[in-house]
Amino acid sequence: MVEKELQHLIQGCKKQDRQSQKLLYQVLHGFAMGVCLRYAHNEHEASEVLNDGFFKAFTNIERYDDKLPFKPWLRKIMYHAAIDYYRAGLKWANREDLEKLNPVMYEASVEQKLSYDDLLNMVQRLPPTYRMVFNLYAIDGYSHEEIGGMLGIGTGTSRSNLYKARLKLQQMLSQPQSLIVLLIWKYKTEAFKRLAVNEMLHSKFGRL
Repeated sequence: MVEKELQHLIQGCKKQDRQSQKLLYQVLHGFAMGVCLRYAHNEHEASEVLNDGFFKAFTNIERYDDKLPFKPWLRKIMYHAAIDYYRAGLKWANREDLEKLNPVMYEASVEQKLSYDDLLNMVQRLPPTYRMVFNLYAIDGYSHEEIGGMLGIGTGTSRSNLYKARLKLQQMLSQPQSLIVLLIWKYKTEAFKRLAVNEMLHSKFGRL
């Protein structure tokens, strides 16, 4: 769906039109879900973040500037919904030591054999704070200062969590750091590619 068609639905949402809200949800469900899956521990958690994100989007849609593209605005809404979910669950967070987790062993050609779903599964297995920092910094391009403000942690803590996240991924793979950098690049590329594909499918066929 082109931006002009999106804007028509958005205007309906600003008028609290339920049909416009339903259609916008259907059209952008795949796009938004792709964001939420990267921040969540599993698909069920991602669905909760997604629904909370759309609720926030609909209740705050008057703040959206019609002169700007809508998807980046919605993506930020989903980021913050994931952060709120993370903060709410902090007191129940599993603080299991990295050493207690069994690494997943792969062959030397792992960079060719690992699919996006394999990489996503490994990122989802990261402890919550590591996963949040890793996605915000390595994938979505936020600085450690920005991440610190979002998560309520210091810049040094953000840097430390990113290092530990990469170390955790390295332990899962039992591969050198140079390969982890390559896999992060692949993960980032595939993540944004899937957002584009999902958006195209949902715009043509609706929610599958």
